[in-house]
Amino acid sequence: RARRVASVCTGAFSLAAAGLLDQRSATTHWRYAAAMQRRFPNVRIDADKIFVRDGNVWTSAGITSGIDLALALIEDDFGIEMSKAVAKDMVVYHRRSGGQSQFSTLLELEPWSDRVRDALNFAREHLHEPLPVERMAAAARISARQFARLFLKETGDTPARAVERLRAEAALLRIQDGTEPIEVIARKVGFGDKDRMRRAFLRIYGQSPRALRRATTRSGAASSPPKRVHQTGTKSIGTPGR
Repeated sequence: RARRVASVCTGAFSLAAAGLLDQRSATTHWRYAAAMQRRFPNVRIDADKIFVRDGNVWTSAGITSGIDLALALIEDDFGIEMSKAVAKDMVVYHRRSGGQSQFSTLLELEPWSDRVRDALNFAREHLHEPLPVERMAAAARISARQFARLFLKETGDTPARAVERLRAEAALLRIQDGTEPIEVIARKVGFGDKDRMRRAFLRIYGQSPRALRRATTRSGAASSPPKRVHQTGTKSIGTPGR
């Protein structure tokens, strides 16, 4: 009788075993996605997403993705300002979109020093602004020359190319999740214009932003979420430790 049901990490196995995920899209921790698909073939596993909503059933990936899901539930009930306020009280970034990949650019780069991580986090929070190597170096608290060498050594990539990937990732979420014009998205994530963003998308994803939007529209039309309803009551199932 609950209005909705949510799971965290491998809690999705419990929902699937109860039959609540049959013919639904769902996610779980990437390490267990293949096993879940084999065990529950009637579930459409989307192993790349941090959380998935299909009707009144929500599933999330690893344990920290459960925080993103919880903030999304708050936003669904009370609006984005309340969700932001809760995130601020929890001292976490405001929630990532459910469409964001479990395998984000920051995880793929995997820097081991705090300096490079700080610079990347700074870049992610200021994507709409110019991000020359000197500015990222200042965030890392070292000279531009030292930073460029250290960044390449730790990530195997240049700062400029990493920023391009971060901007493309942010743009992709907006393209998949909303209806903003491509030109507006390009400006908001720091590309400046749609042609520059298009070239970056072709390099990174092998498709243009418009092609990816069309693909998302075709694949998501049948499972778009219902309109918000102002009710209360959520049951949550999860497993500790992950």
